[in-house]
Amino acid sequence: MIRIIISILISIVTSSALYASQSTITEAEGYACMGYDKSRKQTEDEAFTNAKRKAVEYASTYIKSETHVKDFQLEKDLIDAYANATVKIIQELERQWYKDASSGDCFKVKIKAEVVPDDQVMSRISKGPGATDDPSAPLHISVWTDKKEYRQAEKIKVYIRGNKPFYARVVYQDAKGSLIQVLPNPYRMKTYFNGGVIYEIPSGEDPFELQVTPPFGSESILVYGSTSSLGEIGLSAVGGVYQLKTSAENIGKITRGVTLKAKSPDEKGKVAEFSEAEIILKTGR
Repeated sequence: MIRIIISILISIVTSSALYASQSTITEAEGYACMGYDKSRKQTEDEAFTNAKRKAVEYASTYIKSETHVKDFQLEKDLIDAYANATVKIIQELERQWYKDASSGDCFKVKIKAEVVPDDQVMSRISKGPGATDDPSAPLHISVWTDKKEYRQAEKIKVYIRGNKPFYARVVYQDAKGSLIQVLPNPYRMKTYFNGGVIYEIPSGEDPFELQVTPPFGSESILVYGSTSSLGEIGLSAVGGVYQLKTSAENIGKITRGVTLKAKSPDEKGKVAEFSEAEIILKTGR
């Protein structure tokens, strides 16, 4: 059995003290024409604004139709959170200038976007009863550890759980900034996990241990989860884990490049739920 030693000191016990960010990922198109009063740059900006507005509309419609929470206040808060959402462009899928018979020069763009609901409202929701457990609520990933603190040579356990079925990636960043993917790994390849089930890292399937060793400093465990398959990042197998080739600043963005599928051929606004949870770690003797 291969033994991978990773230095970690956990300073937080459970995910109840953490806020796991939630969002919705979708695709949307935007259009605009120059007319007589707009430059090409202004026209492009208008098309992007239009695409972002549609992305929010698709996400809001999805939340209203797919989340059937029994708590009226929770449902109202979710709608309010998406009414004040912001949009981050993950990827430009298409951009093109074209001639319109009646409007002249026009521009269209298609984007994959992350619709991020109001942070303050979502933070309040996460502290309410049932928000992190209800499978009819938006995807929520929880992460916690088996002890409050770890010292040198002690071994740790990490646990993750989702309120509904999800795809996940668990990444550890050490004090030097090195990135390791501990789940999925070369011995536990599955990326799909059942909702309501607690998953342990490492478990009996994993040929490594997480043991506190120098160097010490600020470290973290990041969990990315989605209701659709996550975007692929660069990996290299090292013993029982994966070394990440993708830079730290790009992992989140590439992971959010989830596979979007419509439920029916005529459905507009393909949507996937996304959740990210993090534990900030401090190592010590």
